[in-house]
Amino acid sequence: MQRRCLVKRRNLGWLLLGSLFSSTAWADMQLNMTKGVTDISQEVFGLHMLVMWICTAIGIVVFGAMFWSMIFHRKSKGVKPATFHESTKVEILWTAIPILILIGMAWPATKTLIAMENNDNSDITIQVTGSQWKWHYKYFDSDVEFYSVLTTPRDQFDNREGNYVTKGEHYLLEVDKPLVIPANKKVRFLITSDDVIHSWWVPDFAVKQDANPGFINEAWTKVNEPGIYRGQCAELCGKDHGYMPVVVEVKSEADYALWMEEQNQAIAAAKMAEQESLATNMSMEELMALGQETYTAYCAACHQPNGMGLPPAFPALKGSPMVTQDQAAHIDIVLNGKAGTSMAGFGKQLNLKQLAAVITYERNAWGNNTGDMVQPADVNALSATPQSAKLPEKSIDAESETKAVETVALVQEKTVDAAPANEPATMEELMAEGEKVYLAKCSACHQANGAGMPPAFPALKGSAMVTGDVAAHIEMVKNGKPGTAMMGFKGQLSARDMAAVITYERNAWGNDTGELVQASDIDAGKE
Repeated sequence: MQRRCLVKRRNLGWLLLGSLFSSTAWADMQLNMTKGVTDISQEVFGLHMLVMWICTAIGIVVFGAMFWSMIFHRKSKGVKPATFHESTKVEILWTAIPILILIGMAWPATKTLIAMENNDNSDITIQVTGSQWKWHYKYFDSDVEFYSVLTTPRDQFDNREGNYVTKGEHYLLEVDKPLVIPANKKVRFLITSDDVIHSWWVPDFAVKQDANPGFINEAWTKVNEPGIYRGQCAELCGKDHGYMPVVVEVKSEADYALWMEEQNQAIAAAKMAEQESLATNMSMEELMALGQETYTAYCAACHQPNGMGLPPAFPALKGSPMVTQDQAAHIDIVLNGKAGTSMAGFGKQLNLKQLAAVITYERNAWGNNTGDMVQPADVNALSATPQSAKLPEKSIDAESETKAVETVALVQEKTVDAAPANEPATMEELMAEGEKVYLAKCSACHQANGAGMPPAFPALKGSAMVTGDVAAHIEMVKNGKPGTAMMGFKGQLSARDMAAVITYERNAWGNDTGELVQASDIDAGKE
């Protein structure tokens, strides 16, 4: 009976050990890597398991030999130690065997790494920009761009008011707008940051890439099956680092086309609503209600619901000179942020009504009581105007406000075209206009000095494309280059603007080709 129990226990032990070391069991363990849903993630998982089994085998051999020697060659058994000092054969073996093992691991690892870095022939390019603490997605060759922000109420993840039961499985991985990509298409990501180092990580895609300010890192994925896949920022980026999730929704190609059409319609509707908002003035009650809602959603995490902030990183707004005095400066910092600080610009994230409302709220909440009412038209005038031509702090009366708006319009008109578009321009005119267009449309990628940020954004200074064939240069600016980050500008710039910026690129930074491109040259190449 005792022998039978011993056999049963031994069989059970072997069964457990076999299940532990089976690849299926390892793959299903929560402590192991995820297999992922892409071909490249499967390769990464296979490489991981291969290396793990090699390391396991090495461990068994090494520790097995060590324990065998300790047990069967111990002094109590009368074993005498060997007296040899050196052995050339042993030296060669323990040098050659590790080299062969390393080569055996390096060969598949190198193939996988090369595949992971191969961004060629991508179907879609998306720019991913991290900022504290949200993600901004911009689709190239499209006007679609949006921010993706955690939607879990702060009371839930701060465990306030006893909200323990209402948390879902993904309560820290839910966003208002997920990134949407099509299935069976190669999607290229250009990843950067507005402020500090972040890291865009989606385990199911085997994609984890740092987002560094001032640099562009690249990654790609091709997902075979539609679904929702989650990740998060994987680089400590500040106090709300844990509340910066990544959610990617993969749709079928047909559903993705419908989604893209919906986004374009929403953009058109938003532009129309923006124009309508410019013609209406909101009451103080409307501004304060919408402002409080916007402040709670976008500002309270840093500046606190009571406006006291978290100095020194997040200054108080209650009684702040910035908030209670210069209205133009207040609008500017909400629109554009402040370089070198944690204050990000909200000009692309909020609409004109929300911007006007939150600024009005900050100027009148917590006892600030300035009485100022900022309207959407005030925000629009400042967002579209150079710093030197911004509106004064307050519109004292209707006449002075009208004069200010006329001044703004005059400045904007002068910065568009210095000469009629249907007449040949001089080199001086084209260079002056081209520099303005370049700084507005191109310098973010190719840098103000033309040095670019290779490999994603190649240098224009000394570039064969820029100093060589004019027709190819015009074609590139007009229609872009599929599969790269270079988008076409024929839908954004006039023929005169394109002629000016091409002339500027061909003669700036020492390129000095001496060539002038006129608007008629652009029109001549129309399809």
